[in-house]
Amino acid sequence: MVQPEITRASVGLRSERGPVLLSVMLSAGLVAIDSTILATAVPAIVDDLGGFSQFPWLFSVYLLAQAVAVPIYGKLADIIGRKAIMLFGIGAFVLGSVLCGLAWSMPALIAFRAVQGLGAGAVQPMGMTIIGDIYTLAERAKVQGYLASVWAISAVVGPTLGGLFVDFLNWRWIFFVNVPLGAVAVWMLVRKFTEQLTRTKHKIDFAGAILLTVGGSLLIFGLLEGGVLWPWISWPSAAVLGGAVLLLISFGLVERKAAEPILPGWIFTRRILNGANLVSLTVGVILIGLTSYVPLFAQGVLDTSALVAGFALAAMTIGWPLAASNSGRLYLRIGFRNTGLIGSVLVLAGAGLLLTLAAGGSIWVVALTCFLIGLGMGLIASPSLIAAQSTVGWQHRGVVTGANMFARSMGSAIGIAVFGAIANASLAGKGAIGSHGSTSSDVPPEVLAPAIHQVFFGSAVFAVLLVIAVLIIPRKIETDASAQ
Repeated sequence: MVQPEITRASVGLRSERGPVLLSVMLSAGLVAIDSTILATAVPAIVDDLGGFSQFPWLFSVYLLAQAVAVPIYGKLADIIGRKAIMLFGIGAFVLGSVLCGLAWSMPALIAFRAVQGLGAGAVQPMGMTIIGDIYTLAERAKVQGYLASVWAISAVVGPTLGGLFVDFLNWRWIFFVNVPLGAVAVWMLVRKFTEQLTRTKHKIDFAGAILLTVGGSLLIFGLLEGGVLWPWISWPSAAVLGGAVLLLISFGLVERKAAEPILPGWIFTRRILNGANLVSLTVGVILIGLTSYVPLFAQGVLDTSALVAGFALAAMTIGWPLAASNSGRLYLRIGFRNTGLIGSVLVLAGAGLLLTLAAGGSIWVVALTCFLIGLGMGLIASPSLIAAQSTVGWQHRGVVTGANMFARSMGSAIGIAVFGAIANASLAGKGAIGSHGSTSSDVPPEVLAPAIHQVFFGSAVFAVLLVIAVLIIPRKIETDASAQ
């Protein structure tokens, strides 16, 4: 077993655990900035490398690689420790970044984005797991503000850096900038975070890992590309999704007999974990709907620039840390469930305001709506994960965190598929697809607006499901003594 050797003291970057917290923040910053910086460079990348029809895979393959790797990393972290997995993740992400910066074609860039995704799949859950290891439940309430601030800063820094690199240097620098950040994060983690390893024999669940990787990849691939590369009702769709279901069923059967399963069956038998994972999945759906269609509405319907649309969406990642930094004091006083209910109601209210947006409206209303949803997310996303982590000891925290992160990635894949199908069906019904072209700039605002409103309605439906998911979480949560 591996346990962190960290003396408990005050919370903050200047405390004894501050360097570890800072290294986790830098590692999270790698992923956070990457999620916002790339979108601004896509036109320049396509102009340089070509492959316009392939560029969506820059995002899809990253999501796919990240999602299928998370549960495996979570299990390995409970076996060999968090530090080794975190260092591997940062190394893989930086390596992928360098390769992306050197890419000579769109297929090569897509392949190297998969390497980045494999690294990100380790960085995000390991960061949250390390925080769960070195801080008590009460302390984590304060630490949330530090972690949430990373995403707020990235929401502004990412688009700004992307624009500067593309305009004054070269799009390749959006990947090279990850090298110094990763180097500093590794240096601080190696020097300041120590784990004591007790050598024990483990049986690695290779069969489960392979089945989950292949089955999960096929499922996410089918959800991402169904209705795009092939019709939903078609032999390719049936083959991909059917194969995914068979492999995942086989994975479940293997896990029941495995000595040390990747995803133990007890994860699906605890009400708190089911509720937290369903919250995470629903959050993933709503987030992908906002990040994909709010900028499109701002540019295609309200006729704003890409930069203005990006900053309107960034209002969500400003509201998020503001709420998250105060969520700790709230859930310590009124409980995780009540805090989550407040957050989910705010998200529902924001989703309802999305339905009021119309052509000719103000971009400030869009920003205010995103800010409100961000406030709600700050009160529900991390607190629900902390609630799940608090119910298990060190030896299971990696698995629980990995399962929660996997649920969010699956939510994003489901959201892309559902919202894409809704928008495409609306546009096809009005003859926009094929007659007006294949880009948003070719679709008149009066045609595009109703299609996006259908997506916003879908987001509101999932916001209702988010409230239901929070209600699944028990009022009283039995915490593990070692998690305090």
